[in-house]
Amino acid sequence: QVQLVQSGGGSVQAGGSLRLSCSQSGWMENRNCMAWFRQVPGKEREGVAAISPQARSVYYADSVKGRFTISQDFDRNTIYLQLNSLKPEDSGMYFCAAGQFICGGLWRSASNYASWGQGTQVTVSS
Repeated sequence: QVQLVQSGGGSVQAGGSLRLSCSQSGWMENRNCMAWFRQVPGKEREGVAAISPQARSVYYADSVKGRFTISQDFDRNTIYLQLNSLKPEDSGMYFCAAGQFICGGLWRSASNYASWGQGTQVTVSS
């Protein structure tokens, strides 16, 4: 069983920055895709970014390209999401996720992920 524990988040003004962390414990066979999703009330979880450890590939939603950066620290079993140039529409609950598959074209679908963090709120004011 894989456990994901998140930290970071908070409230900032537009243009500001935040950093989210997601630490993974436990064992996952063929760990292949780690991702960040965000969700606002009344909407489905939206894939924001993903990283494929073995392939060292990263993926981003068009809305965050050039502003957000996903990274991974293998020694700490932790992934990060650096959020820069934040906009009010970036507000939401952010979740990290781990899935036993190759990211590729599958990374955006929340149903593909087996493990989820507890979520952390990001609020961007204008």
